[in-house]
Order: sequence, then structure tokens, then C-alpha cells
Amino acid sequence: MLSLIRGEPVTVVRPSVAHDGLGEPVYGEPARTPVPDVLVAPGATSDMDATRPNGVTVSFTPGFPKTFQEPLRGCAVEVRGVEYAVVGDPQPLTPENVPGPYNYTVEVTRSDG
Repeated sequence: MLSLIRGEPVTVVRPSVAHDGLGEPVYGEPARTPVPDVLVAPGATSDMDATRPNGVTVSFTPGFPKTFQEPLRGCAVEVRGVEYAVVGDPQPLTPENVPGPYNYTVEVTRSDG
């Protein structure tokens, strides 16, 4: 399908957690999955006032292609070299109900400060 919109590559960062003999979590190297052709839209900013000028929350809303179907709860998405946390438990829309190649929008956030 020909598309006038071009996405960009992002990387999904999935934490690797195992449990030791006592049931305590042991964190390993996270799995990194490159995803090509993701639409990255800027999101809203908040806390932009004089009392916290460096504590701005920067957000994006990546739109993943229909070919990407992995759950993203607890993951992060690296956009343009910066890692952002996934908000909540995003779910893809039904592919048949969405025209075009993108049906999985995700909110990501990063707080500085």
C-alpha cells in the first residue's frame, strides 16, 4: 500500500526480570526490539511553570504499524535516542476498523527534574 506518511525507527525496550530462589526479582539486560516505520507525534507538555522549569514532562504518541502486535505494558520506547516510559497498558485497535497501516497508538512520557 502506498502511503504519503513516513514513519521513523524506534526501539522497544522490554525489561528482563527473573526471580531468585527466594522469589526476589533479579533484573537482567533488557531486550531491545527495533521497530521501523512508527509515526511519532508530539504530545502535550505539563508542569511548565516558573516553580518547576526543569521538571517538564515531555510526551510523544507513537503510532505503531499493524504488523507490530506485542504488548507494551511496563516497557519503554526509545524515540530519537531518548528513552520514554509507556503509559498504562495500551491496546491495538482492530485492524479491520482502521484504514491505513497504523492501528496501535501508545502514550510515552519522560519526567525530568
